[in-house]
Amino acid sequence: MKKLTALLLALMMALSLTGMVAAEDAKEAKYVFFFVGDGMGSPQITATRYFLGTVNNPDAPFPVPAELSFTTFKSGGLMTTYDSTSFCPDSASTASSMASGEKTLSGVINYDVNKERQFKPITEYAKAAGKKIGIISSVSIDHATPAAFYAKVPHRSAYYDIAVQGMSGDTIDLIGGGGFKQPTGKEKDQKDIFEIAKESGFTFINDNDAIRNLKPEDGERILMIAPDLAGSDAMQYEVDRRRINAEGGDSLSLADFTKSAINYLKDNEEGFFMMVEGGKLDWACHANDAVTTMYETIALSDAVQVAVDFAKEHPDETLIVVTGDHETGGLTIGFATTWYDTFFNYLDNQNVSYEDFDKRVAKMREDGVSFEDAMAVVEECYGMSMEEGKELTLTASEIARMKDAYTMSMLPKAQRVIGEQESFLYGGYEPFTVTSAHILNNKAGLAYTSYAHTGLQIPVYAEGVGAENFLGFFDNTDVFFSFMSAMGLTPDNVEAAAK
Repeated sequence: MKKLTALLLALMMALSLTGMVAAEDAKEAKYVFFFVGDGMGSPQITATRYFLGTVNNPDAPFPVPAELSFTTFKSGGLMTTYDSTSFCPDSASTASSMASGEKTLSGVINYDVNKERQFKPITEYAKAAGKKIGIISSVSIDHATPAAFYAKVPHRSAYYDIAVQGMSGDTIDLIGGGGFKQPTGKEKDQKDIFEIAKESGFTFINDNDAIRNLKPEDGERILMIAPDLAGSDAMQYEVDRRRINAEGGDSLSLADFTKSAINYLKDNEEGFFMMVEGGKLDWACHANDAVTTMYETIALSDAVQVAVDFAKEHPDETLIVVTGDHETGGLTIGFATTWYDTFFNYLDNQNVSYEDFDKRVAKMREDGVSFEDAMAVVEECYGMSMEEGKELTLTASEIARMKDAYTMSMLPKAQRVIGEQESFLYGGYEPFTVTSAHILNNKAGLAYTSYAHTGLQIPVYAEGVGAENFLGFFDNTDVFFSFMSAMGLTPDNVEAAAK
């Protein structure tokens, strides 16, 4: 009995020593990257992998999925996204949950369901611990997802108030990508956002070369906005950006902004916390534009690759987490008329976003073009043709759908009669544009079930120091606590250190 007791005591001491060594060796994430693909669920990631694998391996006798920069990460999980309102949440509530660890209503940013108590986002804790804070988004930087990491408002549409909090507060060290949806207030005595930013020590940069070559000495704080903003004060869609650059233009990518942010923030002694959002992925899914969605997923993957390259130089100090806030559109791989086949190669014919094609439809309407001339533009942009014998020759029923959509699109919006059928077919988008996307999607073996968000669980990918905190099945509120744990932070120790 004495021998058994002695053995048990020795084992307990060994385990205790092992725990002490583990505690001493436990590393905290100095450099933290959080990449959010707005609207990006498993369907968007999977479809993008299949698309790239198909176009990169045209002669392969069997399917070859491509890997994205983050799909090989060793840790990962699956999270629920529901909020206090619905199983199909919005970006304000989901971003708030990930940023602050609290559930709230759709449309609300960092306030409780009664819109009384404010939440404290992860960025404030990281800032108090000495980290620099960077926020990048491909959409306007006062949009719901980036706003959740620096602002607190009862409703996400308070764009001016959101921007004021960001530019007058002391949380952000660098912010960039898109612009501001509402840079001026409604009252005469309210200052312009750029004036507030300047007074708060921000250096405003709006030049491609200056953004690419950003250095710490370029300013105390940085506000950098792409000079060639597209609709809704957002960056260019990736499919359009690539075409612009191929034609001799110069348009910055999400990866460019991420690299510049790293260069600016990396020399801080306590490291940084950086949130990077691929926000236009969500918009493309709302519009049921699969090809544009895939290119936005690729753009996010390219940005993650920049972080992966940085992590190779700081392997024991870096954490990278990639996820979405919710799924948008109900994207499915597989369609009724393609049965067990898919034809992802067809998607390579599309070379414009829905936003760009909308502009072309507006020009058609202005010029009064014929259906035949309009279909010539469709062939140029989507590869679909009414001519027999081509790879993407339209069927009689598909031509009829295109003609109905063309007829609707040629009417001024005020003259269009939108009933239940039209709402189902077009979802409030330009009929000729969304029908072109629908038909190409379906020919490739893809389809959408919604023009809104869905309630799918979302994959989470993690790599580096503290990645084990993101393993398994969890709720989006757990993301906040997992980041806090990875950085070795608790509300108590942060507040104690600040005193």
